[in-house]
Amino acid sequence: MDMLTVSELGKDYGKFTALQNMNLQFDNGIYGLLAPNGAGKTTLIKMLVTLIKPTSGEILYDGKPIEALGEDYRELIGYLPQHFGYYKHYTPQKYLSYLAALKGMDKKTVDRRIDEVLEMVALSDVKHKKLRKFSGGMIQRVGIAQALLGDPKILILDEPTAGLDPKERARFRHLLSDLARERIILISTHIVSDIESIANEIVMLRDQTLLYKGDTATICESLRGKIFEVAMPYEHFGEFRKRFLTLEEKQEHGQMLVRFYATEQQEAGWQPAEPELEDVFLVEYANESSIR
Repeated sequence: MDMLTVSELGKDYGKFTALQNMNLQFDNGIYGLLAPNGAGKTTLIKMLVTLIKPTSGEILYDGKPIEALGEDYRELIGYLPQHFGYYKHYTPQKYLSYLAALKGMDKKTVDRRIDEVLEMVALSDVKHKKLRKFSGGMIQRVGIAQALLGDPKILILDEPTAGLDPKERARFRHLLSDLARERIILISTHIVSDIESIANEIVMLRDQTLLYKGDTATICESLRGKIFEVAMPYEHFGEFRKRFLTLEEKQEHGQMLVRFYATEQQEAGWQPAEPELEDVFLVEYANESSIR
């Protein structure tokens, strides 16, 4: 089984610390990387794909430093950056052929592999259409296809569902579940619903270091007894919102139905609610301006 280990990893830019004291271990499966902007998420990803070097600590693949493995390690990686470059006058077939040539893939098998990955992302029927005619969701699927092209052992996807409609997102989740049996998949996102149902483990970062690493149920347990729901007249809601962190609000039958976080004694009318991953995200990052 493949093993990717992050040991005491840190990255400094002069006096600015982008990441510090990061310790993680990944084997085959899906990992959701959740964090608001500025928490160190992109820095970690760029070090895992060798785009930047750490200031301290190291990354090991099967016990060997990735710097020593060099190109052998990079050949194991499939990477979808948040914004990837493509030629709008190329077709998916031509674009992937171009990337395959850059990767030095076997010319005898590359056409078959391109057909396979386009089938995976449901683009077979448009493989000869120009990319300039594609929707944002279709372009994103081309990006996922290029990340899969080399049949990577480590698949790292940065905001992969941006631009995908609900049907495409469901297809994407099914695809990842199938792929995860034989590889390490790390998905960076701030859309909790995209990963809570498929991730084996969730990794949460805050203040440039590790906040949580565990399965969804274990992480949600941290809020046990602190999540409630209550109905109230709309005129009382403004004052209530000043006292408590509200997680979900909706109007119904002239009242406000509110899901909220509270650490104090339960009051009349409060109904205890089962904590969800979205609750953890909102509570832990309540003071982060990027998610307000």
